[in-house]
Amino acid sequence: MRSPVTDTPYPDLLALALEAARRAGDLLRDGRPADLAVARTKSSPIDVVTEMDIAAEKLITGLIADQRPDDGFLGEEGASSDGTSGIRWVIDPLDGTVNYLYGLPTWSVSIAAEQDGETVVGVVAAPMRGETYHAVRGGGAWATGAWTGERALACRPAPPLDQALVSTGFNYVSAVRGHQAQVAARLIPLLRDIRRGGSAAVDLCDVAAGRLDGYYERGLNAWDMAAGNLIAREAGALTGGRPGERPSGDLAVAGTPGVFEPLQRLLEDFGAWHD
Repeated sequence: MRSPVTDTPYPDLLALALEAARRAGDLLRDGRPADLAVARTKSSPIDVVTEMDIAAEKLITGLIADQRPDDGFLGEEGASSDGTSGIRWVIDPLDGTVNYLYGLPTWSVSIAAEQDGETVVGVVAAPMRGETYHAVRGGGAWATGAWTGERALACRPAPPLDQALVSTGFNYVSAVRGHQAQVAARLIPLLRDIRRGGSAAVDLCDVAAGRLDGYYERGLNAWDMAAGNLIAREAGALTGGRPGERPSGDLAVAGTPGVFEPLQRLLEDFGAWHD
């Protein structure tokens, strides 16, 4: 039986993901021009793709392809290939693009490796925090910080739902965002409070690190959540979508045991899974 921690290729995949995330994070942090330009638009004029976003994905895919030419790719900025090795890399080179564009610190580089469709390695680098989060399936979740060194991650003990701090995100299409705001308005009286950070990958890692009790969002893509979802689960959080389903574009939910299920039920009742 495969050991998810010690058998190859997982340690090699983790080392490669960490190196790619470090290099991309350095590029984004140190190379951000003062007159940052918009290369093209995504779903609306507000949701932008910057020149640095595209450059970071090229750096990541180039580094990985040099060492593992038979692997596949799925990247937010267009990288797409099936590969022949059974390993596919799911990449968000800059999660939190609008934060980055405005000079806000909550953005990240997210890299996950899938084996036969299951995420086995996840790395999320948050350069402006000086932290990188990582997990290997079955091996726990970890954070490495510039000031704190490496430490194991564990989600918080579950509070009552009315004392839970929960994060979410909003779509950049105004009509969709309006419905999401209605859902949030119904949730707020039932929680301690709601946060909106702007990077799904960082939010999932904050659940893992005990900085949030829960997180939910509609409209995520695979690259937004692949790495963070694994890190949250390996830290003891529960994750899913609609009740009985895996996280998807309809709904992604993460939370400490005790918060996850009541939060998921409320989101189902409030129609958070549709626009």
